Amino acid sequence: MPIPARPHFQFWPKRLPAAIVLPETSLWANLEVSALRYADKAAIRYFGNAITFRELEAQATALAGWLQQKAGVKKGDRVLLYMQNCPQFIVSYYAILRADAVVVPVNPMNRAEEFKHYVTDAQARVAIFTADLAAGVEQAQAELEPAQRLQHLLVTQYADALPPAHEHPEDAPPAWLTTPHPLPAGATKWADALGAGLQPGPHTAGPDDMAVMPYTSGTTGFPKGCIHTHRSVMHNIVGGATWSGSGAESVVLSVLPLFHVTGMQYGMNGPIYSGATVVMLPRWDREVAGRLISRYQVTHWTNIPTMVIDFLASPNLAEFDLSSLRYIGGGGAAMPQAVAERLREQFGLNYLEGYGLSETMAPTHSNPSDRPKLQCLGVPTFNTDARVIDPVTLKELPPNEIGEIIVSGPQVFKGYWGKEDATREAFIEFEGKTFFRTGDLGRMDEEGYYFITDRLKRMINASGFKVWPAEVENLLYKHPDVQEACIIGTRDPYRGETVKAVVVLRAHARGKTTPEQIIDWAKDNMAAYKYPRVVEFVEALPKSGTGKVMWRQLQESENARNPAASAAPSA
Repeated sequence: MPIPARPHFQFWPKRLPAAIVLPETSLWANLEVSALRYADKAAIRYFGNAITFRELEAQATALAGWLQQKAGVKKGDRVLLYMQNCPQFIVSYYAILRADAVVVPVNPMNRAEEFKHYVTDAQARVAIFTADLAAGVEQAQAELEPAQRLQHLLVTQYADALPPAHEHPEDAPPAWLTTPHPLPAGATKWADALGAGLQPGPHTAGPDDMAVMPYTSGTTGFPKGCIHTHRSVMHNIVGGATWSGSGAESVVLSVLPLFHVTGMQYGMNGPIYSGATVVMLPRWDREVAGRLISRYQVTHWTNIPTMVIDFLASPNLAEFDLSSLRYIGGGGAAMPQAVAERLREQFGLNYLEGYGLSETMAPTHSNPSDRPKLQCLGVPTFNTDARVIDPVTLKELPPNEIGEIIVSGPQVFKGYWGKEDATREAFIEFEGKTFFRTGDLGRMDEEGYYFITDRLKRMINASGFKVWPAEVENLLYKHPDVQEACIIGTRDPYRGETVKAVVVLRAHARGKTTPEQIIDWAKDNMAAYKYPRVVEFVEALPKSGTGKVMWRQLQESENARNPAASAAPSA
């Protein structure tokens, strides 16, 4: 069904088609085609090491052979991918696809308790990870029942992808990348898996088969797997390249985490589709980023606003050559107007904000380069319909009235893995089409541009990382001194918003346990972006007549004490 005329089409960039046509292939075909077209062109540059498209395809094929022949991976099996940004992530990702299996990316900041959930919920039997995370994997394995455990472990050291010498000593890899770590007993080494030279069977996955299952948290319980097909992932790969004008001549700075859908699409999948070169930075470092942009003449850089804020604060900013940059943008949080204006005035660059979720495999909205608006989600992208509805009556609202944003398009996921009720609740029928309820409150202006105003879901946005209170609470309840806990957001001058725990201590701990001890414990048991930075002890949590914790009351009290606490929008 064609998308009805929407206000933004009168401002649609003339250089862009109104809709895109997707290849009727799997994601693996994107690498296969680029390896054929650009065999000896650098697909990845990593600390001076250049991996060509030919080499990338060969490594992924060999690893797919190991997955099928040694690890017993079959079509549709879920394989965990657990590492920070490195070439091995990309090789593993495409090897899993070549083996007709499903990539389950895991945040490398997750600890053993969090990792266990991915193993059991995805019913995974194989994991590929880096040795620095091996201790957490071993702990998770030990705590799981034998029938639940991973059966095959493939481990790599970060140094496996580093060159023997470095052409630019000032950008030599940091010690954490070169330090070897012990391998778990029974694990297969990366070099052994690739060196076996095993060939996979025929590639049979098609556009409607499962391809990737990123996890997202909800307002209750643990993270949920988002079922994405090759087709739903492909839509934003092709759309992103078309929207940003990326091609084989482009050079992409890949610094956002590849386990996250935005980094995955713009820092890996998109460049592989278009034949662009990825310049990879495993962790954010503004000085190294500036030198890489200058040295390799980076043309495209997708990021989060806090990176740009930090980058512009570099004392060496004047020494960086940013003249090659043609596209800079991102999401996760609103770009402060003053920073966006400085970027435009000093470097002639418009920061293009966008909006998307794990459920939509990155953007549903983007700002057009020739007519962006500041602190704005942009307009619905190719083949995408979006509306603002009253979350109670489900009726569409006129421009500038605040309601829930709903979206419909080829990039929308198929549902939550193993959770039929949550899937039903996530979708509504509207004007004869199925729309996904984003849970975000916003408005559409008269020109069809969308703006976030608040959150319908209970979520904290810390530097672009989405923190779901219920998940943090579930983990916090494992502390022996915690009787009750409620997680809310509080203002942070750098992160925009951060995590606060309102805690009722058990009787034995009162007057003995300190907030700092709770924070230290949480730091050891939760991902770095997730653990509470602030802990407040109370005698009791406010509760409703049915016994539910009235988290909204606590959040409103926090906002009243600190009015800026809920100012940062989500994306």
